[in-house]
Amino acid sequence: MIFLTVAESTPDGPAATAVESAEPDARLPRPMMIVRHGLPHLVEATVIPAVLFLVVLHFSSFTLAALAALVWEYAAVSRRVAMRRRIPALLVLSSIGLTVRTAVAIMNGSAFIYFLQPVIVAGVVGLMFLLSALSPRPLVHRLARDFCPLPHGVTGRPGVRRLFLGLTLLWAAVNLGNSAFTYWLLTSQTTEVFVAVRGITSTALPVTATLITIAWSWRVAGQEGLRATPAV
Repeated sequence: MIFLTVAESTPDGPAATAVESAEPDARLPRPMMIVRHGLPHLVEATVIPAVLFLVVLHFSSFTLAALAALVWEYAAVSRRVAMRRRIPALLVLSSIGLTVRTAVAIMNGSAFIYFLQPVIVAGVVGLMFLLSALSPRPLVHRLARDFCPLPHGVTGRPGVRRLFLGLTLLWAAVNLGNSAFTYWLLTSQTTEVFVAVRGITSTALPVTATLITIAWSWRVAGQEGLRATPAV
């Protein structure tokens, strides 16, 4: 979720040119390389479980469909553990969220219980963002690696670290606010109103937060002098 174009800090003057030439990998990859790096994580953590859920639901029950998607998530995590590979933060988040949703789905559900699931998931994710802000590596710092292979040393820059912290707090507020608003909507409005309003807010909030994330990252990149120079 971070689209920050950055470079390693270099001294001013001729020395800067020399260091820049000696370290050609000190800038972020091009956008298409970032897409190729982040897209597989997104597909693995969200698209495949969703498709698997729909396929199983078509031939079986809702409970089995939810369990099938959850099994995929755990299999993806287990494969990385067995191969001693890093587990993407996006996969961790989706696994936790899907676990909560599956546990709720297995209960003797009602319309209220069913619609309560995204409230619980958003609340749990929001708390994870908020608590991670107290750690040396906030959650956005971890998520950034899933979408973009950041050059070595860039994440240690004070400006970038402040950006990660600020964006982590932003996404904590988005998820917790979304959870609280959805719960209020669910308990105070009719089902028809809930479905209509929820359909709008569930799209508008993440899109708005993503645009803020991009704009904020670009602004910090400019302030830090970390934007890559366009090729001539």
